[in-house]
Amino acid sequence: MSRLSIQQLVLLACLVAVAPDCQPQVTEAANVHEIAKRVDEHYNHLASLRADFEERYQGAGVERAESGVLWLKRPGKMRWEYLQPRQKLFISDGKRAYFYVSGESQARRADVKNLDDLHSPLRYLLGKTRLEKEFEGLRLGPAGSMQSGNVVLVGRPVALADRVEEVRLEINPAFEIVRIEILELGGSRTEFRFQRLNANLPAADNLFRFSPPAGVQIIESEGLTP
Repeated sequence: MSRLSIQQLVLLACLVAVAPDCQPQVTEAANVHEIAKRVDEHYNHLASLRADFEERYQGAGVERAESGVLWLKRPGKMRWEYLQPRQKLFISDGKRAYFYVSGESQARRADVKNLDDLHSPLRYLLGKTRLEKEFEGLRLGPAGSMQSGNVVLVGRPVALADRVEEVRLEINPAFEIVRIEILELGGSRTEFRFQRLNANLPAADNLFRFSPPAGVQIIESEGLTP
């Protein structure tokens, strides 16, 4: 298949949709497949990724906005370094994960295989991404992207189907995921926005190892939620 930009794919969908004998659902499926394939190809060729992130949460009468720096490294390593409004660290070496709030006397630790928080699936973004396998009912989402030229894919994550109703992925013309919106079954909403994405920067393994400050105790935990 020829290499098409997102704008070309969307234009093609619009042109076919107005044809009298077309089948819009087939056209949309073809576009979704092509977009998902290009996103997979982009991330599966990366060794590391650095991005500034904003995280917004709404649910149960609570609203929270945080920001910081995200690092991902193949295979399965991640580092969420929260800088505002409070310094926190959520880090994984691919086997074990740690969560620590600056100034506290304890840090929590859990096996990666036991994690069910909304950050954890992103550790698999590099190396073996297959959006059409990881999301049920993957389809084009409604308009309302952050920037003109972006498209939105919507689906339900198979691994979190008992908790998450829908995930919206906003994808830019470079086939980078620049926004992830997660709608949980209980009605809460979490949104991640990514800016200044830099691929394949040097990322030493010790960036993904937790070294507790002096006097900080590490306790085992069933799960971790920043």
